[in-house]
Amino acid sequence: MNDAPEYGETWVYESIVGALPGVDIGDAGAIALQIAVFEAAVLVLAWVYDLWAAAIAGTAAIVVAAVGSVVMLRMGERTRAAMVPAPYRRLLFGSSIEVVLGILAFVALVTHLFVFDPRQAGTPLLTVLFGPEPPVVVVYLMLLVLWDLCYRIGTSWWAAVVGLWGAVRYRFDEPTARTVRRVNLLNVGFGVAQVLVIPFILDQPVLLVAVGGHVVAVTVVSVTAAALVRT
Repeated sequence: MNDAPEYGETWVYESIVGALPGVDIGDAGAIALQIAVFEAAVLVLAWVYDLWAAAIAGTAAIVVAAVGSVVMLRMGERTRAAMVPAPYRRLLFGSSIEVVLGILAFVALVTHLFVFDPRQAGTPLLTVLFGPEPPVVVVYLMLLVLWDLCYRIGTSWWAAVVGLWGAVRYRFDEPTARTVRRVNLLNVGFGVAQVLVIPFILDQPVLLVAVGGHVVAVTVVSVTAAALVRT
């Protein structure tokens, strides 16, 4: 018997890692590899182009994305182990709406960085981080890290919404209820972790409101979901 979850019952992130042929590094290995590859790239490019201030911001984003990976895996494992109702599982995992939300967040961020921010009176954030002529490879890596982060933010949004819906829609046995509450509180932990990026956007009011609003919204919805779980 194979105890591995079927595809359609996992996050897209889990499905990609699990579907790679001949690769079986486990959850901890996948997260360690994610951190190592991104951080090594950030440090090498910071050394080549003398962008150490940007490297600090990049490291913070990588740490937040890694925390998001840990939370996603723990949420997925605990939700599947709790034997929640099938519609709950299908909505959470099978819809892949977290990818759609991640894309929307990423497109909004790119539009802000490359269109909206340069039209404002102050110095654009990209210029502050990378200078007036950002190296192409550095921008590529930045966008890759930001997509990684936006995908996990989209997952956090979706988990909060589904958690609240499930708490209102279903009653659970006591062990399942405890697990569902913990899953919702895990989502709060990831939201709080995103505070790490705030020091780098203090002079960016739009981004500051977006990140701060996201953290507050996910916290409120997930805490409410945890409080409403019924047995």
